[in-house]
Amino acid sequence: MPSNFDQPWPARDDLRIRSVQAIVTAPQGIPLVIVKIETTEPGLYGLGCATFTQRWKAVRTFIDEHVSRLLVGRYPGDIGDLTRLIGFSGYWRGGPVTNNAISGIDQALWDIAGKRAGMPVYELLGGKVRAAADTYLHASGKTIEDTLDHAKTLIDQGLRHIRLQVSTPGGGGYGAPQVPTLYPDAPYRNGWSARDYLRTTPELFAEARQVLPDNIELLHDVHSRLTPKEAVLLARSLEPYRLFFLEDVLAPEYWDRLPEVRAASPVPLAVGELTTSMTDAVRLIRDHGVDFIRSHVSDIGGLTAARKLADLAELCGVRTAWHGPGDTSPIGAAANVALDVTSVAFGIQEGHLYNDATYEVFPGTLRIEDGWLRPNETPGWGIDLDLEAAARYPAELSGHDEWAAGVRRPDGALEAP
Repeated sequence: MPSNFDQPWPARDDLRIRSVQAIVTAPQGIPLVIVKIETTEPGLYGLGCATFTQRWKAVRTFIDEHVSRLLVGRYPGDIGDLTRLIGFSGYWRGGPVTNNAISGIDQALWDIAGKRAGMPVYELLGGKVRAAADTYLHASGKTIEDTLDHAKTLIDQGLRHIRLQVSTPGGGGYGAPQVPTLYPDAPYRNGWSARDYLRTTPELFAEARQVLPDNIELLHDVHSRLTPKEAVLLARSLEPYRLFFLEDVLAPEYWDRLPEVRAASPVPLAVGELTTSMTDAVRLIRDHGVDFIRSHVSDIGGLTAARKLADLAELCGVRTAWHGPGDTSPIGAAANVALDVTSVAFGIQEGHLYNDATYEVFPGTLRIEDGWLRPNETPGWGIDLDLEAAARYPAELSGHDEWAAGVRRPDGALEAP
């Protein structure tokens, strides 16, 4: 097959990449970007997750218009060379658009490798070191009582780890329903106040420890909205409630201050979902800023990059807690679990309950059973993509832009996510 770019060394056989395509679908209302790589062998193709929900059109265009021409005609087994080529070919490199494209290609090529070998991807990574990945889900509500009722429902479903979020006034009440403002006389009446947040969050966990079983592990996501001193105040106030981890206490601009926050309190810190390169995540681990690395695998370059991070985390005494909410596609979730069951550094896996439409679009999507996630035992990811079903759920622009524009302090200043 003619190649746009020469094969740099003799390939093991005549198999070549025939086409590369980005497919966008939203069966749960969240735009998901999937890369499909077809080969010259009939019926042999791979799927990868390139989901950047908020900028999915940019990722799709980058893959279809720029990346595909680099790969057509190349041997699909050269995963390392092909992903490096994507990263280096633009000269100015890095960032979530490039790295999501790389991730989609990387995961699709691993899927092809597993299918060719007749093995699930986790076996290509060295095989299991555990049977399954323990997961956590999110409990939230407008009131503390609502949040804890939600948590009890999840406990009844077998969950042992639960993230708790309760509404606070203003759009900054991340992960919980919006409530009316408390600042009618402020310049921005629907504002979010860090001081009120610091006061109400410990109340949530004090009540949780009173009404939830003592063996349930509790987590919380700050969503990067505190100063270093405020982060220390929050961590210290939560110490009596034995959190499994406290997530994203600082925005990326202040990550160099994470070691001092971590040193000021025994509450474990989980940070990293806003890393947009493997080197960003390496610094968090290397500089002793985290207890759990929380990267979104698609944002850092895919399975290959995340595997390197997991190895580094193991050597540094850090555990993994890969980002895995609804803007992680079922393919991305499968990549997370392949890492979880093959890495000694595994800590916990964020989970998501997909709707029926997602299982229709992605046959083979993993299911959480009694709080556990297990990889498919079929070759590759064991997940397919039904193109006809995917087309029935077209993606629209993410509502995140409108939400972010409204997350402001009572004085009107934008609050960083």
